[in-house]
Amino acid sequence: MGLPQGHPYLGLQVLLLTALNCLRPSLNLELVPYTPQITAWDLEGKVTATTFSLEQPRCVFHELAGTSGTVWLVVAFSNASRGFQNPETLANIPAFPRLLTDGHYMTLPLSLDRLPCDDPTVGSGGIPVLRVGHDHGCHQQPFCNPPLPGPGPYRVKFLLMDTRGSPKAETKWSDPITLHQGKTPGSIDTWPGRRSGGMIVLTSILSSLTGLLLLAFLAASTARFSSLWWPQETPEQLRIGSFMGKRYMTHHIPPSEAATLPVGCEPGLDPLPSLSP
Repeated sequence: MGLPQGHPYLGLQVLLLTALNCLRPSLNLELVPYTPQITAWDLEGKVTATTFSLEQPRCVFHELAGTSGTVWLVVAFSNASRGFQNPETLANIPAFPRLLTDGHYMTLPLSLDRLPCDDPTVGSGGIPVLRVGHDHGCHQQPFCNPPLPGPGPYRVKFLLMDTRGSPKAETKWSDPITLHQGKTPGSIDTWPGRRSGGMIVLTSILSSLTGLLLLAFLAASTARFSSLWWPQETPEQLRIGSFMGKRYMTHHIPPSEAATLPVGCEPGLDPLPSLSP
């Protein structure tokens, strides 16, 4: 049996009913007015070459507190986020390898009781973040969170699924998130002419100070060890083994007077007897 004659729009109605049945889960999905974003906490490495840190969706699904389920993070390339279709069962949840083929995957499942509205920093001292791409060596796990393969950009959203794996609510997609990229050594500009004036002045001052310190060190070293290289002349009075004394003058007779006296007529001595007849 074929389609009855005289109903040209019957085929189109069937197609519309089929499309509505396919879109029914999406029509029942609640859109939460929340946009995921990089954490606002002052942290080092919030965005690196392979990871980025999101703020946890605390108190985002609080209106659905009566629903027991799991909050998933959907990660997709920015140009593939519009083509993502929410899975209808747990078996259809895309794992990390799908990122390289389909451009998206799901990871970091959290139960609703782990995302309360209380301030998590009170008492614990911790900062609530979701670090995407921080699990190294987890490629064998079903919902792995390994380092991201490239700079992106990426978009993320949170998806609430019930215990059977059916989606119940979702957030908006985030703004594009681009990871940091390292530079190759050949691309680093080392030409000083392209440096700022302040950097050139600072470099010149530091170089001058270094030169002055070096000269001061050399001068101090020269003064310290000069006595070892060129020993000073020792005064004659302090030389070891030398002796200096005053000239001894007998009876304190001036030299001029002693030279004029005849032999045998020194003062205080009797004259010698004469040998002549």
